[in-house]
Amino acid sequence: MVFPMKHEHNSSKICTASAALTEPAVAEASATLGVSGQNALTARIGRTPLILLSRIANDLPPGVEVYAKAEHFNPGGSVKDRPAWSMICDGIRSGRLKPGMNILDATSGNTGIAYAMIAATLGYRVTLCLPKNTSTERKRIMRAYGAELIETDPLQSSDGAQLRAMELAAESPEKYFYADQYNNDANWRAHYEATAPEIWKQTGGRVTHFIAGMGTSGTFTGTTRRLKELNPNLCAVRMQPDLPLHGLEGMKHMETTIVPGIYDPSLADVEVEVATEDAQETARNLARKEGIFVGVSSGANVHAAIRLAKALPAGSVVVTVLCDTGTRYLGDPFWEEGT
Repeated sequence: MVFPMKHEHNSSKICTASAALTEPAVAEASATLGVSGQNALTARIGRTPLILLSRIANDLPPGVEVYAKAEHFNPGGSVKDRPAWSMICDGIRSGRLKPGMNILDATSGNTGIAYAMIAATLGYRVTLCLPKNTSTERKRIMRAYGAELIETDPLQSSDGAQLRAMELAAESPEKYFYADQYNNDANWRAHYEATAPEIWKQTGGRVTHFIAGMGTSGTFTGTTRRLKELNPNLCAVRMQPDLPLHGLEGMKHMETTIVPGIYDPSLADVEVEVATEDAQETARNLARKEGIFVGVSSGANVHAAIRLAKALPAGSVVVTVLCDTGTRYLGDPFWEEGT
């Protein structure tokens, strides 16, 4: 279902408004974050393609376009490369991450993979708390990078992993740099400083709607905050699972979970709920119709974007996010359905 968010401004007006006519000067995102240790690998983080979805979204009203930011093109295979690099850089700059310390955090998988990849290039060890039901593929990738995994109760989802990471950080503060992605401003700033300006430039300032699901909420919060500065009429759409128990790995059902400290609910103008089955079907269709092999959360974002776009006027430009590569979900049987 699609729900307007309850704010003082007129969300129905915002959600049908055209993009701002003039494009403010936006500097290109820097290839580095000002930290020694930047190398050929981390320099590849960001500046991902923006893809027009023409085959899967072929029944839209005339003049309406849906684009997807291909974050699975990052070197670690997901959008989480951006905040992981940002938080590690911030830890080094601030002196909180010292040589010999372990990088610690809770993760549903993608941020953990990004931490482990980046830490390997910088010579740090990584300890990751994650739900036991995290996909086998994700866990194998993290271990391949050398990460230590601490598995937590799957019924507690990412909340249980977060609580365990907090316990470890409190027990051994001298051992761990607790990145705390759910409450670290360097998370959303990665998207404010880079993802949003990239989208603005790639659409020529025409973006009218931005839609993203939320785990930590960093992608939604940072990208939306900057895009609304560039275009106050932008409509920000929050996607979330339709049920507390769902199969959208990495996504939170905000009403029934620990709400991230970096989440700003005032940014969302509209909420769209997506069922797991619809997300899986869209992920399959992205592979079969667009040649884009991405995960279930990406399917959820695209499903929500297309559903929203069908009710928009000409001139609307909807942008969403392809969160990660589909190779992390190959063990799921839904890929073979409909063959």
